[in-house]
Amino acid sequence: MIRNLATIELRDLKLETQIGTYGPHDTRPDVHLLDLVLEIDTKQVLIAVDGMDYVFDYEPLISEIDRLAGDGHYETQERLMTRIAYACAAYSEIKTIEINLRKAPVRNGNGSLGVRLSLNETSTHALRER
Repeated sequence: MIRNLATIELRDLKLETQIGTYGPHDTRPDVHLLDLVLEIDTKQVLIAVDGMDYVFDYEPLISEIDRLAGDGHYETQERLMTRIAYACAAYSEIKTIEINLRKAPVRNGNGSLGVRLSLNETSTHALRER
């Protein structure tokens, strides 16, 4: 079955988080940025009446992501990303999830390094069921 989907995109959200373990001469990142792409049903975008009751309210999800980011020290970006994926999957309205979490700088004050996770509808549903 081909389904029409709409996309919610969050870009460059600066997370207040602590990720990684660094030695005295290692480059420590100044920033961790999150990009999030969520696909939802078009009926939550193509609305006949202007009101929050008819659309996906992303503010509670962003608040949960902020909470997870500040929830202690993470050894890896992947662990925080996993927790964000589960937070997204908790919303039945979300059909697919794409997360990109990156840190900067990487070396000598430049570059960024990130991890990207893409979950199709089947994978998102499976995550929701765990």
